[in-house]
Amino acid sequence: IGGNLKTTSLKKALIKISARVNEVHFCSSLMIRFIKIRRYYMNKVMLPNYNRSILNLIVSILKYYNVDSKYSGLEEIDKILQNDYKNIVMVILDGMGENIIKQNSPDGLFYKNKLCNITSVYPSTTTAAMTTYYSGKPPIETGWIAWSQYFKEYGKNIDVFPEVDDTTGEPLKIKDMKISDIIGYKPIYSQILEKNDDLMVCEIMPSYVKKKTAFTITADTIDEMCKGIENLCQTEKQSFIFAYCDNPDGIIHHTGCYSNETKEFIKEIENRFLNLVEKLKRTNTLLLISADHGHHDTKEKISMLDLPEIQECLIMPPSLESRMISFNVKENKKDKFKQAFESRFKDKYKLFTKEELLQSHLLGYGKEHRKIDDFLGNFIAIAISDTTIILENYLRREIHGEDKKISTHCGLTQDEMEVPIIMFDLK
Repeated sequence: IGGNLKTTSLKKALIKISARVNEVHFCSSLMIRFIKIRRYYMNKVMLPNYNRSILNLIVSILKYYNVDSKYSGLEEIDKILQNDYKNIVMVILDGMGENIIKQNSPDGLFYKNKLCNITSVYPSTTTAAMTTYYSGKPPIETGWIAWSQYFKEYGKNIDVFPEVDDTTGEPLKIKDMKISDIIGYKPIYSQILEKNDDLMVCEIMPSYVKKKTAFTITADTIDEMCKGIENLCQTEKQSFIFAYCDNPDGIIHHTGCYSNETKEFIKEIENRFLNLVEKLKRTNTLLLISADHGHHDTKEKISMLDLPEIQECLIMPPSLESRMISFNVKENKKDKFKQAFESRFKDKYKLFTKEELLQSHLLGYGKEHRKIDDFLGNFIAIAISDTTIILENYLRREIHGEDKKISTHCGLTQDEMEVPIIMFDLK
């Protein structure tokens, strides 16, 4: 359930829930509250649709290579993959949501070759979404849910991708206890190779990204990425190629969704891929381009340092991300916290208890990772508006300075949740 309720009546939504009651353990009252939120924001809130999400996209590819999954593939991709391809190339452009290509290049290569739109998983952030691509599992199963998560093993909030202290930026120095030892998973590359001995499986990643398979090509620019794809597809071997670029996310964070810089990047990358498509014609390649999440410009930023009435209710600093915040609230302050938060952020954030969040299945379906309970506080706030709460303390502000991001993600707005699938069938 979930997805874009823009044209779906409450009656139809409840019928759909009823039809899948054995599969979906969703509290109907919670669903009704989501629908009310969506109506208030004129259809700008979007829930993850775990039948039409980036999870289903990668599962379609896994199933094409005979890898079993309890999750369903994406109907459009499953139909296309009834054909045999020598090469399948999956490119992820970080942060390139549907709104980014539609508003910045409506007549460009990407929008003209868009197959469909899907949702990200939730949280709509790189850590959760890219790990879904890398593992073929939703965040509830992987435990990778946000940029900064509290690990009791280290006694601090850790930025999980770079494996650094969230406050100081210092790398973890504990050799015997890496992040992968605590919330590790089996990469899709290993899963595919186990079923396909003769297949060439390669990832193309920026130099700072940790390798997840033996055959990795470093690409710090779009030109290097496209050249790597071109060379691999023109070999005689059948291949699966997964490529990742950290833009336009980095550009959008600092200039906004619709800045000149963002527009220029989208048009530049379209030109690069137009050239690549020409070179890959008649190579029997399926080229798919998508994103991990979208982006939403922030109009109001409020620092945690300016919220003393909320701070006094907390046992420890909040964690996760600015648009999905985990709060560990003192037992005797729960009512005061809830009243203070909802008084200040009503209609800007949706406040959940941990139990409500897990019952909502926003993090997906499946076996809950054993660390989820550690990572989620007793209250979780999710952004549904243009307001962002900046997670900072005095030490972090002194080290990193003021947060200057113009756009961000990890909330439940449509801009953050909706991503395109762009397809080129190059037989």
